[in-house]
Order: sequence, then structure tokens, then C-alpha cells
Amino acid sequence: MAPRDAVFPAGRQDLYTSQTYSAAIRSGDLLFVSGQVGSRTDGSPEPDFEAQVRLAFINLVATLKAGGCGLDDIVDVTTFHTDPERQFGTVMTVKGEVFPQAPYPNWTAVGVNWLAGFDFEIKVIARIPGA
Repeated sequence: MAPRDAVFPAGRQDLYTSQTYSAAIRSGDLLFVSGQVGSRTDGSPEPDFEAQVRLAFINLVATLKAGGCGLDDIVDVTTFHTDPERQFGTVMTVKGEVFPQAPYPNWTAVGVNWLAGFDFEIKVIARIPGA
């Protein structure tokens, strides 16, 4: 069985420690990234929805980097939305900027009724280059 190594982006380990989970787990050649939200450095939600989505991607990139990956290494994406019908256009705009060309990662979008004060969350699985 491959070991599980916890991964934390710079400057945010205390936030994860207080919530008792890891930002990501590296196992073998895969990085399993926990749901990333548009949280400010103190953990509070960014109130503007588009800014919250952009910040979630910024937090995702920081976590990927800490695990030795980048956006091009993502193979699977799951996003969670509190109001998918209203929010999807904004998410698709940001997604198009983050992933501007094929091949695109797998993507599953799920509507939910609660995200601890957030309106968007993204979790991914990435292959670690050279692992």
C-alpha cells in the first residue's frame, strides 16, 4: 500500500489543522485534493460569487503546487454549487479561463444545499509528474 503524505499550501496549514483535515493527500503518483473554497486567509468566505470562484481556483493552484502539481496535471474535477442554475454561467466563464484548451479534465458538477457559508467548492485528483 502506498504511503499517505499530507500536503498543505504555504501559510494555510493552521486553518486545516483547526478543521482537522488535510488540504491534499499524496499517495503514489496521485494527489487527492480536498474541496477548495473561496476562503480568505482567515478562512472566511469571499462574499462576491465570481471573486469566490476565482479565489477557490487560486487556493486550488496553491494546494496543487504544494503537492508538486499544476493545473495541467488534473485528471478529475468535482465541483459543488449551492445554486447551480444561477451560478453556472459564472463558473463556466472562470473555468474557461483556467482550462482554455483541450484536453480538459473530467468534470462532475453537483448541486448541494450547504457548503459551510460558501457557494462553490472544487476538489480534484491530479497525477504527480515524475512520481
